[in-house]
Amino acid sequence: MYNTTTNFKIMSLLHKIKSNTSLKRFVLHLLMPTNQARPRWWVSLFLNPLIHKKGKGSLIRRNTRMDVLPFNSFSIGRNSTIEDYSVVNNGMGEVRIGYGVRVGLSNVIIGPVEIGNNIILAQHVVISGLNHGYENILTPIKFQPCTTGKVIIEDDCWIGANVVITAGIKIGKHSIVAAGSVVTKDIPSYSIAAGNPAKIIKQYNFVSQKWERVNKLETIKNFAA
Repeated sequence: MYNTTTNFKIMSLLHKIKSNTSLKRFVLHLLMPTNQARPRWWVSLFLNPLIHKKGKGSLIRRNTRMDVLPFNSFSIGRNSTIEDYSVVNNGMGEVRIGYGVRVGLSNVIIGPVEIGNNIILAQHVVISGLNHGYENILTPIKFQPCTTGKVIIEDDCWIGANVVITAGIKIGKHSIVAAGSVVTKDIPSYSIAAGNPAKIIKQYNFVSQKWERVNKLETIKNFAA
């Protein structure tokens, strides 16, 4: 059974593995086949449940592809659901999903990603905290080092269908991203963004207590931080 002592021992072991390059390479081979992202069956069945946290009432559908490994954390809060045909990958960074979250059909979530509470992710949403290196033109892109930038989606947001959220982006509380948008810059709280690249089209005015188009707003200080 998962407990604090077990977690401490596992974290200590993981630290030792990560600090030794040869040992890390050997362990990676044991955990997943070469050039593959999906962990070996024994990792999913026996190892991950000891490390990753799943809240009460949460549900990961049978046809979800969970490419999660033990050396980065994965957690899903209570009463959250990941629908069929979605992919979750924590190979390059942790994936944390809060409580009351609905991850829609065919979403792709690549860590590092932190998703808050009571969030709706519609269908075919792609959230990636990963970027591939490309600078060296003499080396194929697939062999160049990757970089990461944590994606943060704060509480109460609604992300529409076919949205792409790129690495390092923060979407503030109670914001909406319209369907088909590509988010390349941070979105402040209480905002509606749309387009490719996504731009803010409305924000909530706490003085008038209405959602208003950005060009009609008198001053930014009327909005929540």
